[in-house]
Parts: sequence; C-alpha cells; structure tokens
Amino acid sequence: MTNIVLNVIVLAVVVAASWRVLRRMRLGPVAGAALVLCVLTMVFDTLMIAADLYVFDEDKILGVYLWGAPLEDFFYAVVAALAMPVLWTVLERRSGARAATAPAAPGAGTPGGDA
Repeated sequence: MTNIVLNVIVLAVVVAASWRVLRRMRLGPVAGAALVLCVLTMVFDTLMIAADLYVFDEDKILGVYLWGAPLEDFFYAVVAALAMPVLWTVLERRSGARAATAPAAPGAGTPGGDA
C-alpha cells in the first residue's frame, strides 16, 4: 500500500467520524490552521530530510514534492487541523454536560461557604 492510499483512507475515516461536528464549525479558522500546519510541515520536513534524519521509500510515495517535503506528509497536517478542533469541541461539550448534571457542593452558591 502506498502512502497516498493510506493517507486518503485516514482522512476519509476522520472526516466521516467527525462530520456531525465539522458541519457546524466555522471552516475559516480550521482552514487557517491547516494552512499554518502545512507551511510548518513544508519547512521542517524539508530541513529534516536535508539533514538525513529520515528517508522516504521512493516506491511508496508519488514523487511530488513541495519545496523538499513529499506531498503525502501534508495529509497529517490536514488531519490534525480537522481532528483537533473536533476533539476539543466534543470534549468541551462532554465536560459541560458533566458539570451541568453534577450535584452542587455544599455552600457552593453562597459567597462565605457554609457559614
């Protein structure tokens, strides 16, 4: 299996699993975050590849590079830009729902406590 096939599968699974949350989000900030992450990926992947920190198997990649980073590496930045806001939203809702159903601590509503 090539990297691009694996990346498309992971991206499709993340989008399918988070579609209900994603469709209610403003996509401008998500796209902005994806752009920033892709620029960082391009810069740092290029530096790490130039320093021989890692090498890609030419049989597993398309051979399309942006600066010095293979195209397939940008999928991880896009997945992170989609998945992290969704995860944050879901966990925030869950935390808010849990706080709303939790019994109030004794004296929680009075400024002086249990006085």
